Amino acid sequence: QVQLVESGGGLVQPGGSLRLSCAASGFTFSNYVMYWYRQAPGKERELVARITSNGISTTYLDSVKGRFTISRNNAKNTVYLQMNSLKFEDTAVYYCNAYLYGSHYWGQGTQVTVSS
Repeated sequence: QVQLVESGGGLVQPGGSLRLSCAASGFTFSNYVMYWYRQAPGKERELVARITSNGISTTYLDSVKGRFTISRNNAKNTVYLQMNSLKFEDTAVYYCNAYLYGSHYWGQGTQVTVSS
């Protein structure tokens, strides 16, 4: 059974940092590309970052480039999202995602709120 469990969200002031983690199980983690998405209130879910199975290649949403870093530890079956210089508009529920066997698998999400 595929499981993705996010953690690390919270309330942070503008300019602050958070590190999200996503623990994966139920599949061979090291074989798959992993994704972070987010969904703000009243908006569609959007892709924030992507990392290849070996961790060598990453891509980012334009608005987070230079501020967010996606990484993974295949030995720990975990993908991370380091978020620095957070802005009000980064407020959202952040979801870990894996595309396996023709289907998307999602975690339960972790809330990130940027507020002064």
